[in-house]
Amino acid sequence: MSSSTRRGRSPEGRAEVRRDLVAAAARLFTDRGYDETTVDDIAAAAGVGRRTFFRYFRGKEDALSPDHERGLARISEVFAGAHPDEPLTSLALRAAETVFDLYTDDPEVARLRFALVGSVPALRDREAASVNHYRRLFTRELTGRLEERPDGELRAAVTAAALVAAHNQALRKWLADGARDADLPGAVAHFRKVATMLPLDDERGAEPDLEGVTRRLEQAARALERERSRQAP
Repeated sequence: MSSSTRRGRSPEGRAEVRRDLVAAAARLFTDRGYDETTVDDIAAAAGVGRRTFFRYFRGKEDALSPDHERGLARISEVFAGAHPDEPLTSLALRAAETVFDLYTDDPEVARLRFALVGSVPALRDREAASVNHYRRLFTRELTGRLEERPDGELRAAVTAAALVAAHNQALRKWLADGARDADLPGAVAHFRKVATMLPLDDERGAEPDLEGVTRRLEQAARALERERSRQAP
């Protein structure tokens, strides 16, 4: 039994194979060019076979993508596990911030991906489609929580679009500046500025309290970290 087959038998192993394929694709597309790189090239560079590649991706244009399924699942988990009294602005920001992890797992690959997406139309189209998945998920989750308001659907749609736009803007700035770990808190803080622009918790027409939102986010993050520590083996 090959090592790649053994790795693919556990969730951790499958995640490792996927990361290897993404890293191989990023480096080959950068060194050789997107059009000149084949699926077989990517599989060989990652130490797996062609059939293994297609267990993870439909084609080479998908091989450079972060694990958006994991990102979407994390957002859904945040909404599902939220306290019913948590303000929607806090909840929406907290859910969106989980997506940063898809890029910080391997900043070097994220930086290469950023440069390639900007120059390869097929990759740019794939990225645009992924962004739309996030917008639709946020719209659906927020609509369910605003259904008693007459303008709930509109607020949900506007909020979802603003969240995705702000997240992308902050993420792209971080990537363009070199994707340094030390700069990530600044990118997250930049993203959080969207809090005052979201039409969620201002039922009396008041601006949302950004400091309060930030405080609640930090408290939620600490609680999540404690929960992860308890669950760790």
